[in-house]
Amino acid sequence: MSLDNYDETEKMIEEQRRKKVEQFRLNIDESNFDENGEKFSYDEQPELNSYSGQDVKERMARDSKQVLKQRKKEEKKLLKGKNRRNRRTFRIIWVVSVVIVGAMLSVFIISGMNDMLAINRPDPSTVNINIPKNPTVDDIADLLEKNGVIDQASYFKMFAAITKSTDGFMQGTYKIRKNMDYEAIINYLMSNSRTDIISVTITEGQNILEIADTLKEKGTLSDTDKFLELCNSDRFDEDFSFLKEIKNGDDRYFKLEGYLYPDTYEFYKNENPEDVIYRFLNNYETKLGEKQDVEGYDNLITVRKMIDENNRGYSVDQVMTIASIIQAEAAYTDDMYYISSILHNRLTANADLGVSNLGLDSTKFYPYRRADDVPDGKGDDYTSKYDTYSKPGLPAGPICNPGMEAIKAALNPKDTNYYFFCHDKDGNAYYAATINEHNANLESIENND
Repeated sequence: MSLDNYDETEKMIEEQRRKKVEQFRLNIDESNFDENGEKFSYDEQPELNSYSGQDVKERMARDSKQVLKQRKKEEKKLLKGKNRRNRRTFRIIWVVSVVIVGAMLSVFIISGMNDMLAINRPDPSTVNINIPKNPTVDDIADLLEKNGVIDQASYFKMFAAITKSTDGFMQGTYKIRKNMDYEAIINYLMSNSRTDIISVTITEGQNILEIADTLKEKGTLSDTDKFLELCNSDRFDEDFSFLKEIKNGDDRYFKLEGYLYPDTYEFYKNENPEDVIYRFLNNYETKLGEKQDVEGYDNLITVRKMIDENNRGYSVDQVMTIASIIQAEAAYTDDMYYISSILHNRLTANADLGVSNLGLDSTKFYPYRRADDVPDGKGDDYTSKYDTYSKPGLPAGPICNPGMEAIKAALNPKDTNYYFFCHDKDGNAYYAATINEHNANLESIENND
C-alpha cells in the first residue's frame, strides 16, 4: 500500500469513530428529558420508581427462600442419610448384644443347672460350715460357695427364692457333702442337722444361776442375761400348765426355779436361750408323766398322779419347793426321805414345840449358795427373802432344781417323829425329836471334829 492510500484509510477510520461518538452523545441528550419533555442533568435525575425497588426486594426474598429451602432440603437429605447409617449401626450393635447376652445367659443357665443338680460336683467329701446367728440366704449362699459346696451363689439364691426357701436357716456348724444338689442342701440345713452339739450335764440341786454358769462355760448359751430374764418371766405359761398355776411370781427370784430338770442334755453351740429353756421344761413335763417305782405303792405311778393323790393338799409348786430343800439339805438318797419327814413334821407342828420356822441354812442366801457367793453390791448383811430362819413356812418357791428321788421323797416321806437333823463333816446324818436331842447331836459332832 502507498503512503497516500494509508493516510486515506486512516481518515476513513477516524471519521467513523467520530460519527459513533456523535451518535452516542445524541442518544444521551435525548434520554435527558423527563415525562413532560423537560431536560434535566444526570445529577437532577429522579429516583427509580418504588415499584421497581419492591420488585427487587421480593425477588431477593424469593431467592433467599429458595436458598433456604434448598439448604434445608440438603440438610434433610444429609440427616436422613446419617440416620440411616445410625440405624444400621444400631442394628448391628443390637444383634451383637443379643448374641452376647444370649450366649452369657445360656452359659449361666447351663452351668447353673449343672450346679443345681450337682452334675459338676462329683466330690463326695464333706466340709464343716459355720452359719452365724440369724443367717440370711445371702450368708448361706456365700458360705456354701466359699467352702466349695456349690459353684454359683447367685443361682443358689435364685433357686431359694423360687422355691420359697429363703427363711428357716439356723445358726450352727453343719457337716455337709460337696456333691449334694440344691434341694438336698436346703433340706439338710433346715432339718437341724448340726454337728456343733455339746453335751451338758446339769447336776441335781443346781440353781438357775449355777445352771446359767454351766451353760455359758460349755459354750451352749448365746446370751446369759437373756436366759436369766426368761427364767423369771411368764413367757412359757401358755405352753406348760404347771407354770400357769404359779400365782406368786412377784415374790420369787426366778419363776422357773425348780423346773429346769437336772439331766444330761445335748445343746447346740451358742443356742438361743428360749430354745434351751424349752428343752428343760419339756423334759420336766415328760418326767411328771413317767411311771416311777415308789416305796409304799404297789404299782408304778407317775409323779403327777402322786401329787394329785397326796393327802396333804400341797400344790405342784409346793411339792417342788419341798423337793428342792430336800435336794439341797440331804447327804444321800435314804437321808432324803428322813429330811422330808422332818420338813412335813415341822410344817404342821404346834408352836409350843419351838419349830414354827424351818430354819434351813440352804435358804439363807438364796439365790446364792453361800455368803461368799453374794455379790459385793448386796452388802455384808444380805438376807434372802426366802430365809426360813426369819420367815415362817415354805419359801415363795424352790431354791434349786431337784432330781426325781428328791421329788419322790417330798411326796412319800418316812413316818417319823423327828423335827431336827444335822450332818457331820463326812455327811453322816443325825436326827432328833426334841431340841435337847438335837443340841446333843450337835455337841457330839463338834467333839468328834
